[in-house]
Amino acid sequence: MDTSPDIAARRTHLLAQLAAAAQQAGRKPSDITLVAVSKRQPDDSLVAALEAGQRVFGENRVQEAFEHWAGRREAFPDLELRLIGPLQSNKAHEAVELFDVIETLDRDKLAIALRKAMTATGRTPRLLVQVNTGEEPQKAGIAPAELPGFLARMRDEHGLVIEGLMCIPPTAEPAGLHFALLAKLARENGLGELSMGMSADFETAVALGASSVRIGTAFFGDRL
Repeated sequence: MDTSPDIAARRTHLLAQLAAAAQQAGRKPSDITLVAVSKRQPDDSLVAALEAGQRVFGENRVQEAFEHWAGRREAFPDLELRLIGPLQSNKAHEAVELFDVIETLDRDKLAIALRKAMTATGRTPRLLVQVNTGEEPQKAGIAPAELPGFLARMRDEHGLVIEGLMCIPPTAEPAGLHFALLAKLARENGLGELSMGMSADFETAVALGASSVRIGTAFFGDRL
């Protein structure tokens, strides 16, 4: 498994790449958040990331995120946890308790569960809507054409504040086309946050307006 210096060095390199991509696009590097995707990572890698100064992490599953982070909140009060994987409605309460950002809102049933959980817990995680930009039947997310109506229901029927959009482009298509579409949808709907870009394409995402990029392999290294 990768050692602490490896993770620290990769983080430093990634931040430099993000800064260069931002500057090339005429943007401020501080406007882009590096989200370290910590799903399925061993504890020593999490410790190494924290020791390197990383504080924003993305997780795919609620239970694994609790195992990774619930015991670290007190020691790291500036920790920010983002749910970047699909969320089942029956896990909404646990997700609201743990996460600071939920990026995968994509249906009314989940919105109802999140609103109920927010009322019960007093916590209001920031919310992003996942858009299925490739309209892939096997993938979660709202179809682009359905987004305006969905956003209206989130606001008017469910009382939720949506800050932005997130997408996972089809693997067989140029990611930039989907990032450009997501940015266009955000502009049309008055949303400022764009979660897009992963290890292989984050520089393209930054050029097209990403406010956060989700980096796993390039941050933690290949899993053994």
